[in-house]
Amino acid sequence: MKQIIYFTLTILLVSCSSEFLEKDPYGQLTQEQISKEENLESLIVGAYSILNGQIDNASNAFNSPASNWSFGDVVSDDAYKGGGGTGDQNNIHQMEIFSTNPSLIDIERKWKALYEGVRRTNIAIGILNETEDISSDLKQQRLAEMKFLRGHFYFELKKIYNRIPFLDENATSLTDFKVSNTELSNEQVWGKIETDFNDAYAILPATQSQKGRPTKYAAMAYLAKVYLFQGKWDQVLTSTEDVMLNGGYSLMDNFEHVFLPENDNSPEIVFSVQQSINDGNPSNYNGSIGDRLLAPGGPRYSAYGFLRPTQNLVNAYKTNSAGLPSMDNSELTMSDNVDPRIDFTLGRPGIPYKDLGILYQADWARDLATYGPYGPKKRIVSANSPHHLTVWPYVSALNYYIIRYADVLLWRAEALIHTDDIEGARTIINNIRKRARDGNKVMTLDGSSTAANYFIEEYPAFADANEAMTALRMERRLEFAHEGHRFFDLVRWGIAEQVINTYVAAEKEIRPYLNGVNFINGKHEYFPIPQSQVDLGGTDEGGNPLITQNTGY
Repeated sequence: MKQIIYFTLTILLVSCSSEFLEKDPYGQLTQEQISKEENLESLIVGAYSILNGQIDNASNAFNSPASNWSFGDVVSDDAYKGGGGTGDQNNIHQMEIFSTNPSLIDIERKWKALYEGVRRTNIAIGILNETEDISSDLKQQRLAEMKFLRGHFYFELKKIYNRIPFLDENATSLTDFKVSNTELSNEQVWGKIETDFNDAYAILPATQSQKGRPTKYAAMAYLAKVYLFQGKWDQVLTSTEDVMLNGGYSLMDNFEHVFLPENDNSPEIVFSVQQSINDGNPSNYNGSIGDRLLAPGGPRYSAYGFLRPTQNLVNAYKTNSAGLPSMDNSELTMSDNVDPRIDFTLGRPGIPYKDLGILYQADWARDLATYGPYGPKKRIVSANSPHHLTVWPYVSALNYYIIRYADVLLWRAEALIHTDDIEGARTIINNIRKRARDGNKVMTLDGSSTAANYFIEEYPAFADANEAMTALRMERRLEFAHEGHRFFDLVRWGIAEQVINTYVAAEKEIRPYLNGVNFINGKHEYFPIPQSQVDLGGTDEGGNPLITQNTGY
């Protein structure tokens, strides 16, 4: 059984308004009532509850998914939108073909969900600062938790929208809420996010009895990620070293086991969105509601069929005679050698699917002609599992892992390459590959042999930093495919235009709907600011809009 803080959506004090500029009333409770420990705890749990992207008790949290499957995977070279053709959730199709506009529901809802999180944490911090009704130690710990969560929400906003208004708990008057999204420099916004995680690290305990709450070393790991996105390599090394030496984390022996709900809070998971089903919520919205469109079809699942692996991603798992990635994007065949992670990450025709005793078939997928024969697998829970809901909304209790220990390791490897320790980076990359080599493999239905020609080996010495970085980037792709990170990695590496346009040039030959797609450097690295926020943002004393649209939109 999971030992977690359940992120129930019931909240005593906070209204459901979603506009980030709006200041919230405290309902019918007095300040004295608000400060009572039980009410404070409800307020705090309400801040945690927004982590899963659910903002209004509606079933379309897939427009603001915590997993970023649309924002991080579908807009990359790792996934097609899927579903019943380009008109099914056409808003996500527009994102996939880089025709995103500021009025798309996903652009609006993601912004609102993240600022709802900011709003709830700010309210909780403000009330905690004023209360004297709980012990000093508990008060400081809860303040640290709220700063951790606020840091997370702002990190997501920064990487998705870039130019964002920053509001903290000191915003109390209507004037305070009239904030420009260009008032702070890029470095200043990052600095404020760093401050939240540093403050959290200083206070949070090394372990938590309730697994949904962040720890000291989760805060340090997230701080490492903030440094990573800024290219602060020395700080990445310092912070990852702290996590590795003191955090108590480790890789699981088997890659397959990382993505089983019963292992949701294993030593590999640094911080995650806690999800549950059959917990009393009448609609099971505490489950993986943001991912409910990913069900792959077939005889045991609903046929939503979104998040379909690209041929390019499938080809990336091909290995050469040395057991290393072939890197040539040649089409994978059943006789080729493959990295064993492929068949835990995606569904391939003729390969057993989970523990169902059946082979994945191409016709499980909707609109085979548009999106090809492959399906999602990594974040799909076995239909035999009690953690999978067999009725609407077809969600699961599989947590979404915001940071895995494998992340921390590969961040450190990347920083080592940038600081001229190529051999140190190679050791880390090979440790990740050794798990895939030595761990479980998918077996044939009768268990007599492996289901494919699995062959993966360690890298020999790298010739130079460029070769090392190529290997690092490929390892992140293979290890974290369909976990919502790929697009943001391409952007921070500065190679999004090159990679995506090269991908489209080849992929459009088999996926004609990609004809005409073009990634524009200097525009498509970030999503547009929601038009509603530009319109509602107001003007400064000189009549200039406070909320300025991102370049190119």
